[in-house]
Amino acid sequence: MRLFAAVVPPLDVAEHLDAFLDPRREAADFRWTRVEHFHVTLAFMGDVPAHRIEEYADRLSDSLEGLPATPIRLAGAVVFPNVAEGRVLATGVLADDSLTTAAVRSRNAAVVSGIEVDGQRFRPHLTVARTGGPKVEMTNWVRLLETYEGPAWSFSSVAVIASHLGEGPRRTPRYETLAEIEFG
Repeated sequence: MRLFAAVVPPLDVAEHLDAFLDPRREAADFRWTRVEHFHVTLAFMGDVPAHRIEEYADRLSDSLEGLPATPIRLAGAVVFPNVAEGRVLATGVLADDSLTTAAVRSRNAAVVSGIEVDGQRFRPHLTVARTGGPKVEMTNWVRLLETYEGPAWSFSSVAVIASHLGEGPRRTPRYETLAEIEFG
């Protein structure tokens, strides 16, 4: 099962970003992320045996204990792999070290649970669109998203989410929250 640990913004924060993006979506033939899929991935695990999920959630809960709640907000622009050859357009995330600490702990809990984790460097972002095809020069999109700053919220929970590929509308993934771990 495809699994990830993520920070899910509250509905009002997600709707604020969605309202900012809405009038701009027709300017590019991207695959735009649906508002109900907005999240900041802390750890991605591509192939998790079902019997390991509960252990992972328990270890993650233990590892997040004592982490303080902290203000967080979406702001700025991020492009992967780079602006000249973009495939993924995202907002950045403004937060203190608690977010990075939560990402490290999310990944460590997986490893201790016997789950392989995607080893890419943690770069906090919320994906808003994918090109769905060839790489795209994204300078104008970066300039646009650099003007965005969303409302702050209290980062005080991490969701463990299963991604069921092709089971959502128009063959998009269907997300299923398996656990919501509160801290702070």
